[in-house]
Amino acid sequence: MSILENTISPGSAAYHVNRDGMLALIDRMRALEERTRAASAAAKDRFHKRGQLLPRERVALVLDPGAPFIELSTLAGYMFDVPDAAKSVPGGGVIAGIGFVSGIRCMVSANDAGIDAGALQPYGLDKTLRVQELALENKLPYVQLVESAGANLLRYRVEDFVRGGNIFRNLARLSAAGVPVVTVTHGSSTAGGAYQTGLSDYIVMVRGRTRAFLAGPPLLKAATGEIATEEELGGAEMHTQISGLGDYLAEDDRDALRIAREIMAALEWERPGRAPSEFKPPRYDQDELLGIMPIDHKRAVDMKQVIARIVDDSDFTEMAPNYGPATVCGHARIEGRAIGIITNNGPLDPAGANKATHFIQACCQTRTPILYLNNTTGYMVGKAYEEAGMIKHGSKMIQAVTSATVPQITIYCGASFGAGNYGMCGRGFHPRFCFSWPNAKTAVMGGEQAAETMAIVTEAAAARRGKPVEKDRLDAMKAQIVGVFDGQMDVFSTSARLLDDGVIDPRDTRGVLSEVLAICREGDSLTPQRMQFSVARP
Repeated sequence: MSILENTISPGSAAYHVNRDGMLALIDRMRALEERTRAASAAAKDRFHKRGQLLPRERVALVLDPGAPFIELSTLAGYMFDVPDAAKSVPGGGVIAGIGFVSGIRCMVSANDAGIDAGALQPYGLDKTLRVQELALENKLPYVQLVESAGANLLRYRVEDFVRGGNIFRNLARLSAAGVPVVTVTHGSSTAGGAYQTGLSDYIVMVRGRTRAFLAGPPLLKAATGEIATEEELGGAEMHTQISGLGDYLAEDDRDALRIAREIMAALEWERPGRAPSEFKPPRYDQDELLGIMPIDHKRAVDMKQVIARIVDDSDFTEMAPNYGPATVCGHARIEGRAIGIITNNGPLDPAGANKATHFIQACCQTRTPILYLNNTTGYMVGKAYEEAGMIKHGSKMIQAVTSATVPQITIYCGASFGAGNYGMCGRGFHPRFCFSWPNAKTAVMGGEQAAETMAIVTEAAAARRGKPVEKDRLDAMKAQIVGVFDGQMDVFSTSARLLDDGVIDPRDTRGVLSEVLAICREGDSLTPQRMQFSVARP
């Protein structure tokens, strides 16, 4: 056993500064999530008056009560709907997450029809594509609760129309891969969106509420002169009795969700096995994670203290601790499941990159998933480091990350700058899951470094022309650069752009990791033969 020793002083001033800063960021995140819920819930009277459930009520009813549910990308699209931090409603118009339906772990996605009738909000398309990608990669049955006005024509962009085809392509790919798609069409599913329903394996429709057609009555009349009601064109009764599009006819939302759960219960689909039951929790309080990470990314932190609060029994077997010591690599377990961990106590140097490459390859050999705890300002620069082969060893590390054959999970805990973001399996390298802590920063470099770099370049260019640079002009340029960088590097900006799968409270890290490790293990254990599914048709 290699038990990590505690070096944190919860009574220190620095600890309390860190804790207060982290709690303030968590409060800000929760307030934004609550704003989205409130915006949707404001439609409650309208929904209930017509006998419908609100979108979050639907999600709650389709999920197994009391079972874990990881909601994804709750800050998607923040500040992209309206550029006012006090009014922006994040989430992309989609509620999505991984949970259990009739004992089967599923990806659940629902149009948030309480907001703008379920029309896709900024980054809603990207969010949908990402959750479909996660479902396909992890072989998670895909349960979608559909009610959408489609694209917002006032914000029409041709690229969204073209890229939107990927939603339907992914539904076809899921089905072709043997991953069932179960759809409850609660309301409108029109135009191209009708294929969101049509490309499903099992389709539940609601009497008097479902609408699925390629052209609604106004467009139909304009295009052909034909006059028809919505019910005649695409109602639930027509589709379950005449067209054959619908498989199951439900009386209302509750009945439709009951049917969806029964479909899942009847699937020949492997249920998750029990997690290892014998493990010891961390020796140190997970609440102390709030005070470990400094809000200022320039301050040093010992990431082993983070590891000590998320792994079983705080037991961490470190590899080559005296070689490239700023790069920490080692083995541990989370709720009994083996995991390799790579993290940073400073920039990555040639030795650290070389060690990480070796460790990644060793984890692949033993089929051990890898967790990257990002906290680095990048790869080391300078004459000595260039001569030592920083580019060569950094490239080998990036190659190892790219070629890894085991699930890789990334958590942005602090800074993730420059090529260090790449070497530590940033979002561009397709980790299986990627989450951020509220204090995380992601950028090509710090704002001050970028500003100083451009100032040096500008002064050098002016010197070549034989002209001086006005100090006021130079200071204004530097301030502008700092503002641009600082305005894009925090999680409220990066998560809004879907550069992670969501922001998590540090205290939830162990629980989230336990779930995603189980998801990865279950998904990788399903072979094509074991992924065949069937259920009695009506």
